[in-house]
Amino acid sequence: MRRYLAEFLSDPRVVELPRLLWLPILHGIVLRTRPAKSAEKYRLVWTEEGSPLAFHTARQAALLRILLKNVPVDHAMRYGEPGIKSTLEKMREAVVVPLYPQFSNSTTGSVLDLLPKDVPAVRDFHDHPAYIDALAAGVVKHWAENGRGEKLVMSFHGLPQRAVDRGDPYEKQCRNTARLLAEKLALSGGEFAVTFQSRFGAAKWLRPYTQPTLVELARTGTGRVDVVCPGFVSDCLETLEEIGITARAAFMAAGGREFRLIPCLNESPEWIDALAHIADGATTPIAAH
Repeated sequence: MRRYLAEFLSDPRVVELPRLLWLPILHGIVLRTRPAKSAEKYRLVWTEEGSPLAFHTARQAALLRILLKNVPVDHAMRYGEPGIKSTLEKMREAVVVPLYPQFSNSTTGSVLDLLPKDVPAVRDFHDHPAYIDALAAGVVKHWAENGRGEKLVMSFHGLPQRAVDRGDPYEKQCRNTARLLAEKLALSGGEFAVTFQSRFGAAKWLRPYTQPTLVELARTGTGRVDVVCPGFVSDCLETLEEIGITARAAFMAAGGREFRLIPCLNESPEWIDALAHIADGATTPIAAH
């Protein structure tokens, strides 16, 4: 955890503070306390196959390889192993699909920084029809199997407000994804909410925040909520622990009766098919602003 967090939080795309200010804080404070806290959270979602994010991503690559009739498909992680550079070195030609549906300089932009200029890549797919169809199919399937809650909360990963103020398109793309998904599901404005999770530090992040929104819904009489996380294509710590355990407990403690976390796209056939269509639209990387 310490190695992973050191790599992740040292990325200037992720933490934009001046290096002379941030690195002493990172190594002197954050990396002395956060690894143990993160490890405890990972223990709650760890499986016999390891990290959910790792095995879902590997399975997606394997299923896409089958769908594309054994066209070489591999996966890599922006932080940790298998790394992007070593994975690309094994392939003669490659098309890179960063699995962040909505573009942000801190996520997709960081991936594009590592790519050779001649490697085609997908910049975002937040409004791709196949991606929206796959999201909708997952929600409809969940409702068919579990019934439908009073409110569908669409929770996206957060981003510091200052990044959006400087022109990052992330918030706009998240809200566009939510609008398209709501239209696909024929939801009225009062039947869903858009929120942002995973806030880190004391700065103002995109609002409304997910957990306080869920608490307020419970306190004002919403008995059952369904939560979907359209910004994550694979279930991971942020969906399984932050939403499925911590946010669920907060909602129930505030008076809620039933909380359902809708699984991410994971290995759904609709998502694997969407991945093939998304990869077809790859273009040469454009430097992130």
